[in-house]
Amino acid sequence: MGITRESILDTLRSVKISGGEDIVSRDIVRALVVEGDSVRFVIEAADAEAARALEPARAAAEAAVAGLPGVARVTAVLTAPAPAAKAPPAGAPPSLKIGRHPEPQQGGPAKVSGIDRILAVGSGKGGVGKSTVSSNLAVALARQGRRVGLLDADVYGPSQPRMMGINKRPGSPDGKTIIPLRSHDVTLMSIGFMLPEEKAVVWRGPMLMGALQQMLGQVEWGSLDVLIVDLPPGTGDVAMTLCQRTAVTGAIVVSTPQDVALLDARKAIDMFNTLKTPILGMVENMSTYICPKCGHEEHIFGKGGVKAEAERMGVPLLGQIPLSLDVRVAGDAGRPVALGEGPVAEAYAHLAARLVGGGMA
Repeated sequence: MGITRESILDTLRSVKISGGEDIVSRDIVRALVVEGDSVRFVIEAADAEAARALEPARAAAEAAVAGLPGVARVTAVLTAPAPAAKAPPAGAPPSLKIGRHPEPQQGGPAKVSGIDRILAVGSGKGGVGKSTVSSNLAVALARQGRRVGLLDADVYGPSQPRMMGINKRPGSPDGKTIIPLRSHDVTLMSIGFMLPEEKAVVWRGPMLMGALQQMLGQVEWGSLDVLIVDLPPGTGDVAMTLCQRTAVTGAIVVSTPQDVALLDARKAIDMFNTLKTPILGMVENMSTYICPKCGHEEHIFGKGGVKAEAERMGVPLLGQIPLSLDVRVAGDAGRPVALGEGPVAEAYAHLAARLVGGGMA
């Protein structure tokens, strides 16, 4: 039998610390990873002083795991939060930092105060227009009278500041509470508001999870009918954290009709099923292209792929969004195409009406 997380955690329960507790019961073991015959994990202390006191426990934990059959290499490291920043001088504006380790949460997924429904918009891969669908759906819902919020949770590639036509640092009256921005009748929060546009986010998983927790829990969202969460592509930390910690009403999976996109869409659906997040349906983006000069219709990325996949997976096909140059121009200009008229705007209006009519938004 290979090395398992459970066998490692059972072994770590033998490592005692002050008070007679073990490091697993104290809930200070983090980022446990098993790769072949290698094991690595983190022991998280409350502060630097506590970290120094835990050094014997770290060494004992490393030695205990190294003694397990099949383990060839063990790396155990101590970590502690950085010291709290000094209070700003009297009269100085409070500072606000996004990106930290997540705080412990008791119980299962929790509701966000003031928000009736949370819709996660995800995809198995990048480049299928997930963020474009998120921004336009938010605008389309707002045009139907819904109180809408949009959270740009694509931390590595935040695009909503550009797509929604607003990019300035949100206010914070106390260094903790975040006052979100508004654009096109949508309440907005994005990590892109907190950093220069050209600045890369170079974070590991715990900081991503902490940032998501802050953007959900510290933002003054007010009373919303629906909060749309634009997830990063793939099936990683941010999506897992959202669905495990937050009461998500349901997920919308975006894909183009081509086979390579559908392969990854299936993984996104499997992820949401694994996390027990209801799947509201699929949206086929770039479904067809109609030449504005001659009216010829061309299925550039294939025809009917998402509809067939939705039927195969047993989920609804919520909408089909045409491919149009207007979408790109409108997004770059910060005025989502759903604000205007035409076939694409009508498609988003239909999608929004279906969600509202079905009690999903």
